[in-house]
Amino acid sequence: MSVATVSAPPQIPPYPIWKFSVTDYHRLIDIGVLDENDRVELLEGWLVPKMSHGPLHDISVELTNERIRQALPSGWRLRVQSAITTGDSEPEPDLAIIRGDIRTAPRRHPLPTEIGLLIEVADTTLQSDRLRKSEIYGRAGILNYWIINLQDRQVECYSQPTGPIPTPGYSQCEIKQPGQQLSLELDGVVLATLDPAEFLP
Repeated sequence: MSVATVSAPPQIPPYPIWKFSVTDYHRLIDIGVLDENDRVELLEGWLVPKMSHGPLHDISVELTNERIRQALPSGWRLRVQSAITTGDSEPEPDLAIIRGDIRTAPRRHPLPTEIGLLIEVADTTLQSDRLRKSEIYGRAGILNYWIINLQDRQVECYSQPTGPIPTPGYSQCEIKQPGQQLSLELDGVVLATLDPAEFLP
């Protein structure tokens, strides 16, 4: 079905502010202003707090990791809660299928052209994952984006990214519920037929 992307209204404080580029963000990390204990990610130039995870979220990440890793062929790898880099953001999706061998991968975070599929597990973050993350990933041209929706117990499969248009996102979305067939596809090849129930606690 076709999906209309809705932008969340920007919340800008009434005093001078500073937006960070990806390069600025990396400098903050390099000089120690930010470290691994700072639970933030760069989203469209803003340093945004990362939400804490509940038990069901973490169980779903583990289930998904285990099931998808079994299906991946040589030449692809699965990253869990690790950063990717787009033109204006450095989000940390729950899971990402990345092209290439880890031993020969560049010493940087994966770029959109190297990403076959991003997955977010959503409970309290559902609206943000549907709106803001969808805009970021769609603008970057990431081909496939899934939301494992714990609230409604379904998987939302987004495809056909719009690229950098004024209101970016994805043109297509399929909703897959337990008992339905969900295809894991990379480079036009179906690697496995999955049941959304496999990802749900």
